[in-house]
Amino acid sequence: MTLKILEDRLSSIAFKGKEARSRVSCGKNSVSGAVSQRACVFCGARVVLNPITDAFHLVHGPIGCASYTWDIRGSLSSGSQLYRHSFSTDLKEKDVVFGGAEKLEAAVREIVEKYQPPLIFIYSTCLVGVIGDDVEAVCRKAESQYGIRVINVKAPGFAGHKAMGYRLASEAIMKLISREPEVPKEKFGVNILGDYNLAGEAWIIGNYLKEIGVPVVTTFTGDSTCASLRRSLGALLNVVQCAGSMMYLAKGMEESFDIPFIKASFFGLADTKSALLKIADLIGSKEVRRKAAILCHRETEKAQRELSPYLPKLKGKKAAIFVGGGFKAISLMRQFEELGMETVLVGTQTGTSEDYEVIASLASKGTVILDDANPSELESFMRQKGADILVGGVKERPLAYKLGIAFCDHNHERKIPLSGFTGAVNFTKEINLSINSPVWAHLRKKPSLGIWS
Repeated sequence: MTLKILEDRLSSIAFKGKEARSRVSCGKNSVSGAVSQRACVFCGARVVLNPITDAFHLVHGPIGCASYTWDIRGSLSSGSQLYRHSFSTDLKEKDVVFGGAEKLEAAVREIVEKYQPPLIFIYSTCLVGVIGDDVEAVCRKAESQYGIRVINVKAPGFAGHKAMGYRLASEAIMKLISREPEVPKEKFGVNILGDYNLAGEAWIIGNYLKEIGVPVVTTFTGDSTCASLRRSLGALLNVVQCAGSMMYLAKGMEESFDIPFIKASFFGLADTKSALLKIADLIGSKEVRRKAAILCHRETEKAQRELSPYLPKLKGKKAAIFVGGGFKAISLMRQFEELGMETVLVGTQTGTSEDYEVIASLASKGTVILDDANPSELESFMRQKGADILVGGVKERPLAYKLGIAFCDHNHERKIPLSGFTGAVNFTKEINLSINSPVWAHLRKKPSLGIWS
């Protein structure tokens, strides 16, 4: 099969075992006209900050921006549900001409009167970046007038890509925790960075750590609050689960508050076990390490018993991966290896050079590695490699189904927990249900539907 690839995209595609393109170029803006699978700067910032449960998220821009990111995380809360609402200044043509600052001030005033939130994030979107509203001045005035934190997230979508939004979100969090920081005399426990409590995953990991005697101070940002984030400076260690969205914050907290960090994944049996034992070794006593070993042994054996009926059904199947961050892609490759499956395509939206080096080391010969892929590339390579299932997000689901390929949602809209030992079992069941559904055999016999066979 001859693949037609845009010349500007060639450096962002690699094939394991082919020296001509052994490295993946990443971190660039998307190629114009390629219809990238990436989201914009605003989306990157919003998805990180949105799970802060008692924060008020005010989108300063047209109503479309607010609707685009409304309730986009499957994050669960043990308290306030305020974060599930999306609020907008709903800028119109008149505001473009005369400015939207007055409208923004009125919106903040109404928010304070009706909701009295401890924290307001104001997201400056593309239109605001063009007309030049002084949002910082509005924030300063509101903080002085109402005595609450009001933080501007300057995130016009055209300024770059999703990863830049992650950095802006981290900067906003640093502003929050740096002012009059709450640092106890004695530090304890860990912070989990990059867990958004999708389907309650932060609670699962928190229970593991609680059992071995390591408390979680706070999670960035799943089921967090303004107060819990400010208490985060009392932790002994930051555990970075989503490196793509949280490395900037982890480095900032290490530099400013002397809190070291490690990268750890809780996806898959091996990675979950490794993460728990590593945390226990770094900050725990002999008793903590003993409890961690017992927990890992017990949960691994239990999970393996549950997984054993599915392994013969999955062995030899081919998987394609296209997710947000490189760290998640690496964990997924290891999970598929645990299941006896072969990864034939790996792509990410925001992977780094270091991520792609690890991906290449794990990949088998001929595996396609892509950065910031477009639908045409994904379709062509999945067809070429004969992928049986695609693991991705909401934008990739229709593509897989149109091609007659099974699909597993590993994005932030999902309702099933996929972290920890419990999540590894759920993931395997999900893969089996999708990949071994009889519907694919019927669809692939109908080329008239445009579905490949």
